[in-house]
Amino acid sequence: MPRIAHARIIPAIVLAAATLLCSIPAAAQTPLQVFGAWHCYSDACSWASVPNMTTFNTNNHWLIDRNLNNTYQPSVNVVVLSFVNPVKLMNLTTDSTNVNGIPIGMTTAVVNYFESRGVRVMMSIGGFSFTKDWTKALSTNPTQLGINAANAAKQFNVGMEIDYEKSSNPNLTGLQQFVTAYRSVIPYDATGAKQAARLTIDLGDGDTYLTAIANYATTNWLTTSSPVLDYANAMVSSQNTSVATSETYWQQHVSGLSGQVPPLAPAKLTGSLWLVGGNPNCNNFSNSDQNTAASFVETITPAGAGTTPGMLGYMFWASGCQGNGTGCTFPPTTCENGVGGGATAFNIAIPMTALRQQ
Repeated sequence: MPRIAHARIIPAIVLAAATLLCSIPAAAQTPLQVFGAWHCYSDACSWASVPNMTTFNTNNHWLIDRNLNNTYQPSVNVVVLSFVNPVKLMNLTTDSTNVNGIPIGMTTAVVNYFESRGVRVMMSIGGFSFTKDWTKALSTNPTQLGINAANAAKQFNVGMEIDYEKSSNPNLTGLQQFVTAYRSVIPYDATGAKQAARLTIDLGDGDTYLTAIANYATTNWLTTSSPVLDYANAMVSSQNTSVATSETYWQQHVSGLSGQVPPLAPAKLTGSLWLVGGNPNCNNFSNSDQNTAASFVETITPAGAGTTPGMLGYMFWASGCQGNGTGCTFPPTTCENGVGGGATAFNIAIPMTALRQQ
């Protein structure tokens, strides 16, 4: 074949290849909607004293003002005050550290501090330290616990989170009674307009830890056809867990665990990351886990449940002083350059918009 023929054929091949590549659709990318942090106050999640709001503002200003210049662009769009003791809430206990079952540090002033800047507020019931208390409450009067939780949610204008970390033989009957009671007071609200209607659940980092609870919640409460809970948080794993491992765990929720847990719609899931003062998730967005995992989180496709790609967003464990030797996110180790940088990079909507339902 003459050389001139090659000269014509090669550009044609390149053009055809380019046309083929252009015809392959890029992975659909869905913006993050939930971008939040659990908050452990200054005493490792007890909230056992009433905050001085001047000090509270100094310590937490980065959460409501990522630029630290009083323009009040928040670093997050939801804060989850952690934790409420389920037994004390069931009994409406008033003692030295609680009023009607709510820690005295979780005041209306604290709630308003965030909500006045467009940040949603929730309270988390449980946590690992209160696992036995969850079990006791669910075997004693779960209906009353659900009613009291809903009434507290209405009183403070906050959502509630279920954090029942019982990996072996959890009381699912009692947990269903709790959820039924809560929803009898405050029905599910797909619009997100009613803050007290927001009810979520913490599941394991994947489906192999809280397997029974994950199965029950995914099957009964987190469906896209008749949802009861708004979404699940994939619980934070070890502080040293790699992004690749976290993505494997999150994929497990979306794909399900064969024979044990059905698939969960990506739109019903957030992924949780460690937030420690001084690490990249806190102070360097470009080197952070939230940046590294962004493509996965925004494009993961449904694998048997839901129709839209992309997880709902991120949660960070935790602002304040979470304990366990991890330090605090108070000055000088605040997180406006990590979490706040992510809020800017991801163009997080504040206030939070109505959540995807499919």
